[in-house]
Amino acid sequence: MDHAHRAYCQNVSPGGDIIICTRREEDWVPLTDEWDRLSCWRTNCFKMGINTVMIMAVLLGVSLTPSLTTQAGLSEKVLVFPYETDFSFVALIPQKEMGLRAFTLCMRVATELPEERQIILFAYRTADYDELNVWREKDGRVSFYLSGDGVFFHLPPLSTFRSSLCLTWESRTGLTAFWVEGKRSTYQVYKPGHSIRPKGTILLGQDPDKHLGGLEATQSFVGEMTDVNMWDFVLSRSMIQAWHYGHKVPKGNIFDWGTIEYELSGNVLVVDDD
Repeated sequence: MDHAHRAYCQNVSPGGDIIICTRREEDWVPLTDEWDRLSCWRTNCFKMGINTVMIMAVLLGVSLTPSLTTQAGLSEKVLVFPYETDFSFVALIPQKEMGLRAFTLCMRVATELPEERQIILFAYRTADYDELNVWREKDGRVSFYLSGDGVFFHLPPLSTFRSSLCLTWESRTGLTAFWVEGKRSTYQVYKPGHSIRPKGTILLGQDPDKHLGGLEATQSFVGEMTDVNMWDFVLSRSMIQAWHYGHKVPKGNIFDWGTIEYELSGNVLVVDDD
């Protein structure tokens, strides 16, 4: 092997799924010290620490651009976004096109980011528009945007303890509501007659300011997400409450957490939901 592509690596998980590598032998110091390092989750790599180590694949630096591998199924798993970055996200692949006139979106989420820090919770963008975004705003409100100005809700704050959060909207009346722990917010009327356009990109963890780009660390999600499900209709109150309590409900026909197809990029971990 060419010396220019040599790396010094160590497995740091029992199954060997996480590898820490450094380009230069003199950089190799105990992991408790501050050093320039690169972490690789399976086939995807991401930078950690200061900025002198080049991004490389597990194949010891042959490629500088990590390839995304489509995986399926996250039943009893949690996505952990441990750090603020401008490159870590999970791309979701819907089971059907996102041309929607109604939907229910549900997730369970926890974060320790301060309330004054804006957080992207869900982002769906086409080439020209932010089609469907859900945010925790800097003032603590939770917001929902469809291709333009948003609508804002005062909800119980997100915290280090997991919250169940659902959002319902339907075009015919514009009725919109968030549901926290199975309880509905006040309805607001938002964008009646609107249609969500298909053929976009869905991300967890980042807000793309342009199609497949323009990511900002200061808007990134840090924390845990699980049980992300989406339907192309509005679930009833009883169904949302059943989902909150972990009871059986119709599988999401856009996303079903148990069978969802997804691609990991950067510093995102998939761990058991224990």
